[in-house]
Formats: sequence, C-alpha cells, structure tokens
Amino acid sequence: MASQTDASSIAPTTDKPGLLAQRFAATRRLSLDLVATLSDADASAQSMPDASPAKWHLAHTTWFFETFVLRDPVPDYRAFDDRYAYLFNSYYEAEGPRHARPQRGLLTRPSLDDIRIWRAHVDTAVQTALPDLPSAALTLVELGIHHEQQHQELLLTDLKHLFAQNPLGPAVWEREIARKVSQFSAMKWIEGKAGIVGVGHAGGGFAFDCEGPRHDTLLARHALASRPVSNGEWQQFIADGGYHTPSLWLSDGWAWVQAEGVDAPAYWDGDRQFTLAGWQDIDPAAPVTHISFFEADAFASWAGARLPTEFEWEAAAAGLDPAAGQQLDAAGPVQPAATGDDTDLQQMFGSVWEWTGSAYRPYPGFRAAPGAVGEYNGKFMSGQFVLRGGSCATPRGHLRASYRNFFYPHQRWQFTGLRLAKDI
Repeated sequence: MASQTDASSIAPTTDKPGLLAQRFAATRRLSLDLVATLSDADASAQSMPDASPAKWHLAHTTWFFETFVLRDPVPDYRAFDDRYAYLFNSYYEAEGPRHARPQRGLLTRPSLDDIRIWRAHVDTAVQTALPDLPSAALTLVELGIHHEQQHQELLLTDLKHLFAQNPLGPAVWEREIARKVSQFSAMKWIEGKAGIVGVGHAGGGFAFDCEGPRHDTLLARHALASRPVSNGEWQQFIADGGYHTPSLWLSDGWAWVQAEGVDAPAYWDGDRQFTLAGWQDIDPAAPVTHISFFEADAFASWAGARLPTEFEWEAAAAGLDPAAGQQLDAAGPVQPAATGDDTDLQQMFGSVWEWTGSAYRPYPGFRAAPGAVGEYNGKFMSGQFVLRGGSCATPRGHLRASYRNFFYPHQRWQFTGLRLAKDI
C-alpha cells in the first residue's frame, strides 16, 4: 500500500488557488515547449546513467502530481495507468519498486505522444481539483511546480549531453545563442560580510526543506571575486599546464583526471564548444561552464585563491534580486554569456551554478518530513558539494539566496562554473 505524504517541513504555499493554477499551467506548458522540436527517438534516448530521456522527465513530473496531489487528496481519483508508477518513480522508496535508472533509455513505450496525453489528463484533474484542495495538498502543488522546474533544467542538460554524443553535432534549436560581449569585465575583489550572520531561508515564500532551519554562523574576513571565472581565464589555466600539474589537484581529483583523460571542460574541442545550438566558437569573455568540483578547486589553487563557502556566497547574495541575470524564460539554446557589467558583484544569479567548498550537509535542527516527500533532499546529504546561484537553464522565479543545489565532485554535465574567494 502506498504511503501517505506529509509536507510539514516544506514551507506552506502563500499563493491563492487561482494564482497557483496559473503558475502550474505555465510551468507545465514550458516543459512541453522544451521538447517541441524533438522526435520520439530524441526524447527516448539516454546518454549515460546520470541523465534521463526527455520524455522520462515529462513523465516523472506528471507521476509526481498524480501521486502526491491527486491520489490521496482527491476522492475517487484513479490513476491514468497503474503501470506508470513503476516506470516513472525516481528514488522514492516509500512509493514502492521502480524501473532501474540506467535503463530508462530502454523504455521505447509509452511513446512521447502517449506521455503528452497522460500529462493533459493529469493537468485537467489538478486544475479541476485545485479550488477544493486542502492547504496541505496546495503545498504539495507548490512543491510539484518547483520540482518540475528542477527537471526542466535537467531536461536541457541531459539533452545537451545526449546530442553531444552524436558525431553529426546536431542542434536542439537551430537558433543563435546569446550575443557575445567583446570585452572582459575586469575581475575585482569585493570584501564580504564578516562576523555573525544569519543563513538559511528566512520564511515568506517557498523553500525546500534543506534550506533551513535558519541559523547563525560565523564568517571570517574574506573577499569574493566580482564575477565568475571566464573561458579566457580557463584557457590560460590550460595553457599553463593546469591539467598536468598534480600539485594543484586534490588526490581524488587527480585520480579522476588520470582515469578519465580530462584536459578541458566538458564539451570543449580546441577553440569550439558544443551547445544546445550545436558547435560554436568559445567566447573568451563568457563564464566557463561544465566543470567539476575537482576542476574548480584546482583552478582556484592555480589562481592563488579558493572556493567560497556556501555561507560566504549566501551572505553576499542576500538583498540581491534572485530573478535577475541570465535565466530560463522560454525554450531555446541557453548558454552562459558575459554581461559587460562593472558592478561590484556580477552574475550572482543565473549564468552558471557556482561550486562552493561546502559539503552538502544538514543545517542544525534539520528534520526531513515524514513520508515519501521527506526523501526529496535529506537522504542525499553524503559525499556531495553545494552549488549556489542558478544557471542560464534555471527557470526564472525558481531561485533564492538560500537555494542549495548539490552534485558529486566529478559531475559536470550541468551548467557549473566558479567564483573565486580569498582570505583577507
């Protein structure tokens, strides 16, 4: 028997059902827009175990709403197809057995069109139920919207990894990427906040459970770079033998470089890089992306600096507009671009996820929610590092200063970059 869910540790939604319905519809529509140019074959293929087929993302997010919003809170609701729960559950142990993640690319059926029909069925059921849902279920709708936004970014990065494996170098979108800025913005050091500062979500809107509880932490004097590291600066690191100098690397990082033959960011080939618009010339002024934590740490060592802690980053981002910068607004070939800006702290939100030196661990007093939704974040707090700030593929409106992303130190298929820090 499937378990009941409890969202008690997820911040309750403050939106009325009408506004929630609009946001739900817009989020679901964007997901369909992202796959509008894909064939069924494009949407069914899986390029590696860490990635998932595009249609799986469409299906999993639909399973999430059907399971947590419709199944228990809506009387007499019946699943569209009982078999789909096994196929499209991701990692929720409380929801029973599931299809193995590395084998998602073997699911040629249901087709992409079948998934679209299921989505339409669930969308109608959710919109019909919204006016009468209890507050706990409305909170799960809010969670589902943010969950789908996360999968929109994953869908894009998984597609990029998939298309990059094709020797033809196909484009997902035959469209120009963001316009290049011809000149570097000079990197400056900006002194950060020191002393006792409050970190974590302060309330007043949605947040994932891992963003709290809010608490105080002590920051020593430090400075942050005014912008993320650029492609041109990374090219200097390569030219100086950065990938061939073991003293710059953590032991695990050097072993990874040797084992994988890494000598540049993912998707680089000489002076070109693969993008969602196909092969493009590398823009020296744009933020470097698709680098691992190991690479970010080695570059910081080479530069005589370090990675910021997640709390140094959050203290600097407090008060800035999290909806600013280069973020996802519509389907298209997103790629980080330079701004030409010369403000103190540039591109804190959007462009590239910024690796921090902080392990992904629970905050003091953290408690995961009981039931299946409690598996959303807490059980992954082992062996991963925190990234902050979002990327060009993060849907606008999804981010906050307290937002914590996390990946294993070798992973780099996301739009990941870095901002330097130093002690002063």
